[in-house]
Amino acid sequence: MKTISLTALRWLAIAAQGYAPRARSGTRREVEDAIRRLSCVQLDSITAVERSHRIALGSRVGAYPRETVSRLLSQGRIFEYWAHEACLIPAEEWPLFRAAMTNHHPWRGDVLAQHPELADEVRAAIRERGPLASRDFEGRGGGGMWNWKPAKVMLEALWNAGEVVIAGRVRGFQRLYDLPERVLPHEVLEAPVPDEATRLRELTVRAVRARGALTEAAVVEHWRLRGGAARIRPHADELVAEGVLERLAVEDGGAPVLVPAGAPLDPPRPSAPVLLSPFDNLLWDRPFARRVFGFHHVIEVYKPAPQRQFGYYVLPFLWRDRIAGRADVKSERSEGALVVRALHLEPGVRRSGALDDAFERALDRLRRVAGLESVVMP
Repeated sequence: MKTISLTALRWLAIAAQGYAPRARSGTRREVEDAIRRLSCVQLDSITAVERSHRIALGSRVGAYPRETVSRLLSQGRIFEYWAHEACLIPAEEWPLFRAAMTNHHPWRGDVLAQHPELADEVRAAIRERGPLASRDFEGRGGGGMWNWKPAKVMLEALWNAGEVVIAGRVRGFQRLYDLPERVLPHEVLEAPVPDEATRLRELTVRAVRARGALTEAAVVEHWRLRGGAARIRPHADELVAEGVLERLAVEDGGAPVLVPAGAPLDPPRPSAPVLLSPFDNLLWDRPFARRVFGFHHVIEVYKPAPQRQFGYYVLPFLWRDRIAGRADVKSERSEGALVVRALHLEPGVRRSGALDDAFERALDRLRRVAGLESVVMP
């Protein structure tokens, strides 16, 4: 088994992400290609700076038109489903996820069986009226954290089961639901659904190619698969034996990593200064981030304010091949400004003119993605 250094492993992982080296403008095709390269891009509803998928995609392709993702959804170029979490996924991967679609919603159980009449009513409305949002249905929520009205719950259950897909996003990023056959390409819908072994093999290959290097446990985390590393290990072994993937020892003596066959053991040194979404693909495997970057990734948005160490919505600052700090930033849209509250440098990172310049460039790139006019420093 070949051995890779921690430095090369770090460079390989960063290179796989495809961060743009400088500020630029992105096209719809580039956004679609970035989603395909990454295998999936996580969605999140928090807008303190900008929605997570826009930060993540913007760091790869640059500032891109705000309606892009909605159009790609409506054109059947991508779809939404559970991957790492709720994610944007290339349309051609539909069969891989169709195999996992179920009537059992992860939070609410088998809603379709519990309320069959409502299910029929919602199906009929979409079939007859075309793409609909939850606001197109009557009813009110019952209180609590997820204050969803019954039709909203049913729409989510039908989506979870694969009976409807997201056909775009409207005001406030609300989902539009429609029938799969009216959105996705016929060849995608008619493609055979793979068996379990084929599905796990394909998911393993896609995760490793998307991330550059992963442990078997990290492949499981990439897709949030049940069963742990033991579930995918036999398939990883087959892929290594077939020459599709390669297993490398790491100089620190920790768990070996899977890499695409022929991956360079001396990749080029990264250079792009990037402010990462807290939900960026690079950070999904937190043990890997600690092992390779020496970075303990915490998301404090879910903590009460007194318990936060770095801030509400903090973006890790990737500079060269290190995560150099954590930026507490906020978009003040009424003022058209990206406001920097603080930059917390990581232990061992010293302030310098080069670092300050890189941070300013990263802020300007984020400002462009968020559609803001200025950056306000403390």
